[in-house]
Amino acid sequence: MQLDEMFVESKICPIGVDVTHPSFGWSYKSSFNRAQIQTAYRIMVSTDEECKKRLIWDSGKMLSRKNVHVLFEGPPLQSRLRYYWKLQIWDQNDQMTESPVSWWEMGLLNENDWAARWIGEADGEPQERTSLPLFRYEFNLDKSVERARAYICGLGQYELRLNGNKVGDDVLSPGWTNYDKTCLYCVYDVTDEMNEGANAVGVMLGNGFFNVTGGRYSKFKRSFGTPRCLVQLEITYTDGTTVTIASKQDWQTSASPITFSCIYGGEDFDARLIHAGWDQPGFMGSVDWGYAAEVASPVGKLKSQALSPLKVMKTFKPLSILQPKPGVYVADFGQNFSGWVEISVIGHEGSKVTLSPAELLKDDGTANQKWTGSPYRFSYILKGDGEEIWSPRFSYYGFRYVQIEGAIPADSTDSIRSPMDFPVLVHMEGQMIYPNTRVSGRFESSDVMLNRTHEIINQAILSNMKSLFTDCPHREKLGWLEQIHLMGPSVAFNYQIEPLLTKTMEDIRDAQLPSGMVPTTAPEYVVFSDKWRCFRDSVSWGGAYVLTGWNLFRMYGNTRILAEHYEGMKAYVDYVTEGTDHFIVNQGLGDWYDVGEYGPGFAQKTPVPHTETAMYYHIVDVFAQIASLLNNSQDAFNYANLREKIKSAFNGTFFNRETASYATGSQTSNAMPLVLGIVDDSYRESVLAHLIEDIRMHGYHTTAGDVGHRYVLLALALNGRSDIIYTMTQKTDHPSYGYQIVHGATTLTEAWDGPTVGKSQNHFMLGHLEEWLYSGLAGIDYRYDPDFESYKVTIKPALPEGLDEIKVEHQLPVGCMRVEWKRSNQTQLTLNVIIPTNCMGDVYVPALSMDVITENGSMIEEAPCIEIIGYEAGYAVLRVSSGQYYFVSEI
Repeated sequence: MQLDEMFVESKICPIGVDVTHPSFGWSYKSSFNRAQIQTAYRIMVSTDEECKKRLIWDSGKMLSRKNVHVLFEGPPLQSRLRYYWKLQIWDQNDQMTESPVSWWEMGLLNENDWAARWIGEADGEPQERTSLPLFRYEFNLDKSVERARAYICGLGQYELRLNGNKVGDDVLSPGWTNYDKTCLYCVYDVTDEMNEGANAVGVMLGNGFFNVTGGRYSKFKRSFGTPRCLVQLEITYTDGTTVTIASKQDWQTSASPITFSCIYGGEDFDARLIHAGWDQPGFMGSVDWGYAAEVASPVGKLKSQALSPLKVMKTFKPLSILQPKPGVYVADFGQNFSGWVEISVIGHEGSKVTLSPAELLKDDGTANQKWTGSPYRFSYILKGDGEEIWSPRFSYYGFRYVQIEGAIPADSTDSIRSPMDFPVLVHMEGQMIYPNTRVSGRFESSDVMLNRTHEIINQAILSNMKSLFTDCPHREKLGWLEQIHLMGPSVAFNYQIEPLLTKTMEDIRDAQLPSGMVPTTAPEYVVFSDKWRCFRDSVSWGGAYVLTGWNLFRMYGNTRILAEHYEGMKAYVDYVTEGTDHFIVNQGLGDWYDVGEYGPGFAQKTPVPHTETAMYYHIVDVFAQIASLLNNSQDAFNYANLREKIKSAFNGTFFNRETASYATGSQTSNAMPLVLGIVDDSYRESVLAHLIEDIRMHGYHTTAGDVGHRYVLLALALNGRSDIIYTMTQKTDHPSYGYQIVHGATTLTEAWDGPTVGKSQNHFMLGHLEEWLYSGLAGIDYRYDPDFESYKVTIKPALPEGLDEIKVEHQLPVGCMRVEWKRSNQTQLTLNVIIPTNCMGDVYVPALSMDVITENGSMIEEAPCIEIIGYEAGYAVLRVSSGQYYFVSEI
């Protein structure tokens, strides 16, 4: 066995860890060798770089397959320290392999670790300017530097600068939270940025969600206070002595060139107000600079940001720049995305360039912000000293087009005029922002429509992946919770989202009310009134607390998260129970945005109590399993009994025995009880038949919405009817993914007919097909099995007629798994499967019979490491160990 990567808190060599019992994990390289199993491990932790002495914890040789979320069980860890660790693992032959030394570094664990003070404008003073503040401080280092760290929390957002340069390449930091509960700080290794001699540190602050000022479009106006920051530089000299530079009243402050910034309204920058050299040593300053005020700390507790940082991850160049009106130009980037633009301009001092991003265009070719929040704009005032390059810092948007006013594109015929008459836009680049997270999946097929659907769903996922999962990157930017559990598996097939799901759990905990209620959004910046209670209290949304925790366990083996949030999840289940009418939930949003007569919005096809009660059953069922997993036997017994009472009430209320159909007979009505295990076995075939008939009656189109669509797909796939799903994917009339594509969508839209009806053009809430691409077509089902202490995998591919080939790859925490199948001449199938090291799998090989299957050229009975389980419904069922398998069968 060959080790691949070593993780602490699911990251490689992280700094700023503030978990007192961090988790270890490791993965294995893919191998052609079969039946490779870890039989034991040993973890050694030391403060010695070679991890040979000064051991602070030695797990000893543990006879276990476990290689994810192994918790540190040594003595209390100390702030700031770097700890080194190495690993020994033993295979099935008792052969030991030792890893190289890895490390992690602790953050500031205790309140008294902070010497810095919060600085900003004095609390309670009226804000006389809209400009955001700058802070600076100069200091001297009289020795050579061995190591330096910067710890910073800047609210709402910050840019940290040292000696004239930005520190790091992350943007929009720190992540947004309920600042009355949690404030995130970030840690940087700034050793290389330090100079022996004079140094200067500078901080630019943005409002973010900490201070939503309004002034243009805003979803809401709310302030936790005026911008402020906490900065601590800790420097260790080569001789071992240390010095700390901490923010306090002797730091200087002035207004920045950012004259307006709102997370919803945009950002304005006046380059004439730049203080040249303000972030470098030797800056002379001016009367505009005064001393900072020490201000009150935010209410929330400081916590190290464990998220992958947001960065500019992709760039786009305009495909065209047209002029729909005199003096107005519109750039088309050819792709909808979330982020901002970078521009390069030449012009005279005081000239103003205004940029209005938009997803759609009006009939006259100008920017249309009707559905995404208007007005929103970026503006830049030139200082007039040659080519000037600028991009926003603290506000982002979702867009494909940018309307340009006040400048002439360089390649326009109008640009022959002098820049002194009118600024020239030399260059423009769209910059897409999302977390620098690991890509964990790949999907390819022989079907163009499937590939394109996969692309637009993923573009919407990335566009809405920030420090939380947003509903859209423009109009709201809120963390609506239903998409977290419904789309969680789809997203996880493609990206490593454990840290983001962990933060989601923390955001929900911060948002939970004393009653136990979990609101529909977290952080809950907008509190809906009792008149709109369904927008605040809905099980299909609040249930994310239980279901996201369960997904973290099943996908990543994370049991610690379940223990940490157990009481909160239990409180929510009890809250919902108390509000039921004989175990029926009568209010909520239900199957939001389904397809009905009146257009997208409130549920039309399926009664709200049906959908909400089905989800209530689901979270109770899952919570009973969580209680059992954590050995809370009495809770497991009680909630299992509650589950059966809900099932009985649900069937008694919504099931018609004469028609063998649920509620209105809509697709959602029948699909949810099928998937969730509510339907009695004797009626399952009839209920499934009603679902299929309804889909056919609607021309192989869905009528389900935000909640129900996932269950429609699951009900079909789990019952062997992926052929129907595939037929649905080929439709190009409304409602369908194909309709969006043929009407020009480059991201998944909010409504099924989004490109023509308007609304947001960048939502991922209906992207549930992505899960089927992996779990249906490739047939991948996996989950962490605590008894097996690793992952058990099932591969059962679906081969719908008309599809000839797929290639799928997914990176489990233990290693890479792969499924590739190809149909030849409609009669022969090749199936290539890789099961990761330390895993077991059941592979269902499509075949006419057992006798027409070979593996790597051998008859199946002679192939090594394969146990024949049987033959059922057109599949040979084989139990395999880890390794690569190459099946050929007649179909």
